Amino acid sequence: MMRTLHIGVIGPSAAAVTLCAQARTAGAMLATAGVAVVVGGTDGVSRAAAEGAASSGGTVIGFLTGYARSTVQLPLTVAVPTGIGELSNGLLVRSCDALLSIGGGWGTLMEVALAQRTEVPVVSLDGWVLSDGAGQPIAGPTAAATVDEAVEMVRRAAAQRRSTDEHRIG
Repeated sequence: MMRTLHIGVIGPSAAAVTLCAQARTAGAMLATAGVAVVVGGTDGVSRAAAEGAASSGGTVIGFLTGYARSTVQLPLTVAVPTGIGELSNGLLVRSCDALLSIGGGWGTLMEVALAQRTEVPVVSLDGWVLSDGAGQPIAGPTAAATVDEAVEMVRRAAAQRRSTDEHRIG
């Protein structure tokens, strides 16, 4: 039995209009492909991805930083109030088969770092490029040039990870 892939769409809460448009399109494309879209914020990239997924009839899961579901004005299918603030980023990362990072803010960087440490694949669109102290590139998110390419890459990465995890677990 194939279970639904869970793909997080992450990015800055104070996102430019172009990033929000990319996130809305990505959310819609993922939902149309039958993927559950996971978000962690209430504004910017998270809001746009949630709206895009919901507009396409998709499942949208939101990890809330606070305790109250009633205060969130997002089209969520499932709202998970954590009450742990920014630490909810870790819950989002660990619940996903892969992440699509659109743009970059400090919370996004935290999620990318957690994903890298826990082997959750990350595809980046207009996002973080990582380097070491000497300015040399280091392994990090896989870069995509377009929304279409990013969605295809993150879906493949999520399916591969899911297949590997299920084989390892049995």
